[in-house]
Amino acid sequence: MEFAIAVLVGLAVAAVIAVVAHVALSIAARRQRWPEVLGRRSRAPFRSLLVAIVLWAAVQAAFPDELWRSVLSQLLTIVIIAASAWLLASLVLVVTDIALGRYRIDVPDNRVARRIRTQMLIVRRLAVAIIIVIGIGAALLTFDSVRAVGASVLASAGIASVVAGLAAQSVLANVFAGLQIVFSDALRVDDVVVADGEWGRVGEITLSYVVLDLWDDRRLVLPCTYFTTTPFENWTRRGSELLGAVEMDLDWNVSPAAMRAHLHDVLEKTDLWDRRTSVLQVTDAVAGYVRVRILVTAKDAPTLFDLRCLVREAMVTWVQRTMPQAVPVQRIVMSDATAPGHHTDHPITHDPTPTNDGLFTGSAEAERRASTFTNAIPVVMTDELAERDRRN
Repeated sequence: MEFAIAVLVGLAVAAVIAVVAHVALSIAARRQRWPEVLGRRSRAPFRSLLVAIVLWAAVQAAFPDELWRSVLSQLLTIVIIAASAWLLASLVLVVTDIALGRYRIDVPDNRVARRIRTQMLIVRRLAVAIIIVIGIGAALLTFDSVRAVGASVLASAGIASVVAGLAAQSVLANVFAGLQIVFSDALRVDDVVVADGEWGRVGEITLSYVVLDLWDDRRLVLPCTYFTTTPFENWTRRGSELLGAVEMDLDWNVSPAAMRAHLHDVLEKTDLWDRRTSVLQVTDAVAGYVRVRILVTAKDAPTLFDLRCLVREAMVTWVQRTMPQAVPVQRIVMSDATAPGHHTDHPITHDPTPTNDGLFTGSAEAERRASTFTNAIPVVMTDELAERDRRN
């Protein structure tokens, strides 16, 4: 009877504390956002901890059977440890949620926000893992037999750590690589990267692997060690703006000036272009073709891809419609062996004394040019060498 009364009194006290905490958070939530996050995340673990504490106190104070009192006391102690770990983990989530809420990543200039978000997520996972490990260890230490084993384990901790390190070498390498990636700011969530020949966005970074959301809705999972040992492209390291090229091989009849004017009209009519760079140049003119390269800029990688496709299609259509003579063609000259002017009676003769003038040989200027590339040692002509050279 005394135990039941003690339980009821304890539950009543716990209910009062829970109601007071709820009212206080409700009042504070009218002015700030964090009380609402705290109440949502920590309400269940806080109430569980209160119930476990009042039940443990009731057992200690009024449970009649000595044997069952010790059993229930140890069981409730384990429950208190579990609830405390749950509450601490929820507080970690609350703190990180509040910190993440101050840095938005749905804005154009979000480099700092993405760095903070990446680091916060890794720290949160690491803190929760440490809390769970400590909670399990504290629960096991409530048993006397485990305490005795713990002394011997601590005595052989050096050997155990070496064995564990060798057995989990790859796992530990990925863990340290994950920490290095996050805190060196080499890779962040939402970064656009090219890794393993694939283009995608960083969707998740953990302590062991990185998930890339590829452009075609696939998911590429790479170990953290990949990004610390293999070169990769990060297109949003300092900013999201990019420059892209569109190359076209056209006939020599093309007019670069007319193409440049049409490119200006195309870019002025689209919102994909960020108005930073617009260049049209002839970068090559060999092998019967003229290579035209167009450089344009956009605010990010997806926009640049669409802009390049738009410019390429617009220029191809314009060349076909207004300048068909500029379409690349292959010319074949047909000749008739019996036609007048085609002489086959006289064999082709070659100059019996071909010239030896070249870029690096054949003249004093060419020899000096060659010496600058070969670092040749100049020859000092003595009288004996000059006479030998004259005779030869």
